[in-house]
Amino acid sequence: MSPQDLRGVARRHPRAVDAGIAGLVALGCALVLTGRTGATLAPTDALDWASVVLLPVPLIWRRRAPVSVFAATTGLFVVTQAMGAQSPAALTVTLTALHAVARYRPARFAWPAAVTVLPGFDNRIEDGPAWGAFAAVSAITVAVVLIGVNQRTRSAYLAALEDRAERLEQDRDQRARLAVADERARVAREMHDVVAHHLAVIVALSDGAAATTAVAPERAADVMGQVSATGRQALGEMRRLVGLLRGASAPEAGARAPQPGLDDIDALVDRVRAAGVRVTLRRDGVPGDWGPGAGLAVYRIVQEALTNTLKHAGPHAAAEVSLRYRAAGADVTVLDDGAGRVAHRPEPTDRHGLAGMAERATAYGGRLRTGPRHGPGWQVHATLTFDRTEPT
Repeated sequence: MSPQDLRGVARRHPRAVDAGIAGLVALGCALVLTGRTGATLAPTDALDWASVVLLPVPLIWRRRAPVSVFAATTGLFVVTQAMGAQSPAALTVTLTALHAVARYRPARFAWPAAVTVLPGFDNRIEDGPAWGAFAAVSAITVAVVLIGVNQRTRSAYLAALEDRAERLEQDRDQRARLAVADERARVAREMHDVVAHHLAVIVALSDGAAATTAVAPERAADVMGQVSATGRQALGEMRRLVGLLRGASAPEAGARAPQPGLDDIDALVDRVRAAGVRVTLRRDGVPGDWGPGAGLAVYRIVQEALTNTLKHAGPHAAAEVSLRYRAAGADVTVLDDGAGRVAHRPEPTDRHGLAGMAERATAYGGRLRTGPRHGPGWQVHATLTFDRTEPT
């Protein structure tokens, strides 16, 4: 059995281990009392054997109450000696109890207890005190205390290491759970943008086709073709996002359509125009090499703003998209006229799109301002700061 297994058994069954230690000490005292070691000089009697049995009994509680056990063994030792019992190995019981004090209690308990052991030593030499034996017992007593203190310190150190390792493992698991939650939130935000935009476009196109079927069938057929193309594009993006949720492998992810970016804004505007909204697109400056995440952020903000225009103002509204590229970022402005109606702040339950735009702007050290315009319509202003490093 390995030392780790022994420590595990001791932790699970401390009372049984202490009882075993008390039994071993009693057995050692009994062997010495038999006279085989030469330490027992006089014939033994019942009192001698009774002291051998009684002295180690308190050691059963050495771990639970070491100070009380030390006091009990010391008191029994003094009483049995006063009654004339001979027990040459009785000091072993007291030293075992002293080790428990040093092992399971602070040092301020151990050293005073060690001092009480020394006066109790007496080898009953008639010519005077045995200074050599006294020095030997003193050295053994100090060694017992130092061993116990060292074990206590090492145990506290190992407990601290185990606690630190457990906390690090918990922190790692928590970070992993947070990372999964962030990824799910990101995918949910993407799915919201994709579904809301394409469904709004499809609804507007379908209404237009239904209105022109009787008077211009060819025009209605063309509009329905646009509905079909928009639906296929939505399905493609949804498959890609579902693949992210399922943890698609790198080859599968690479085979899917890439994330939209700055180059796809023209196609986005064209789809909204086809749904009936009169959209004007203006660009100022040249975009930098900011990476795909930056382009996706700008694209999604424009997409969500135009989706809200189509959803709340209707297909007869007019909108203006302004993209101004700076050396370290971009300014995105989307204005609509509300089809002549005054806009109002949305209810808290209908602010998912606004929250998504704000999160995208915040991820790039920017800010987002949205709200009704002076007069009819709604406005969106986003300021984003980019560099060559994608956000964490």
